[in-house]
Amino acid sequence: MTYNNILINIHEHVLTITVNRPDKLNALNAQTIQEIGDAVKRAEDNKEIYGIIITGTGSKAFVAGADISEFSNYSVEEGKALSAAGQKVFKSIELCSKPVIAAINGFALGGGCELAMSCHIRVASDNAKFGQPEVKLGLIPGYAATQRLVQLIGKGKALELLMTADMIGAEEARQLGLVNYVTTPDQLMTKVYELLSKINANGPNAVSSIIRCVDAYFTDGVDGFRFEVDEFGRCFKTDDFNEGVSAFLEKRKANFVRK
Repeated sequence: MTYNNILINIHEHVLTITVNRPDKLNALNAQTIQEIGDAVKRAEDNKEIYGIIITGTGSKAFVAGADISEFSNYSVEEGKALSAAGQKVFKSIELCSKPVIAAINGFALGGGCELAMSCHIRVASDNAKFGQPEVKLGLIPGYAATQRLVQLIGKGKALELLMTADMIGAEEARQLGLVNYVTTPDQLMTKVYELLSKINANGPNAVSSIIRCVDAYFTDGVDGFRFEVDEFGRCFKTDDFNEGVSAFLEKRKANFVRK
């Protein structure tokens, strides 16, 4: 796929996906979402990529929402299709076997907040703003904010933010559990790389298993406890386990080999 709305860059085995629509404050349209999904899939299939960063061009906005002009005249069925397509891509981010971190610079509103929530970890600059303003348009979120926001900050506060359309700053978002860390803008990417460096020093198969287990907790019809038992057992047959245990017993740093 040719990318028109995102930029991609690989550095130290980390792929950075940058939403690049500065004239629209990086607002999401269908093509941009499709491009993000394609880039994440390619990264997951690339053995030379160990982790993914998602961010936005400039300091004003991570993603300031959806491109409203695209769907202003949609029918009911077109609206459903737009929501389903976006949810599919965002779920693929959530289930990506490699760590995905959102580097949130500026506004993360509507679809932008939803994109950030689909990532495994969120780091925000201190000028970041979060919100779900869809009700101001007579809409509700379409990319699973009504689900993920509740998971991250609890039902009561999620309902408040969803129904009032209020924006919150980075520090309040951290206190609520919406973001993991708040940094200055110039330290944002440094912090993200620091986190990925810590994660990628561990067994990659175990990291992927952690992602699957945590998702199982929120999946209807799946016994997360039983799922963890199975994943725990599978670890014993991996090269990661052999290397990790050997390194521990030999009092040395583990050298996990990615295959």
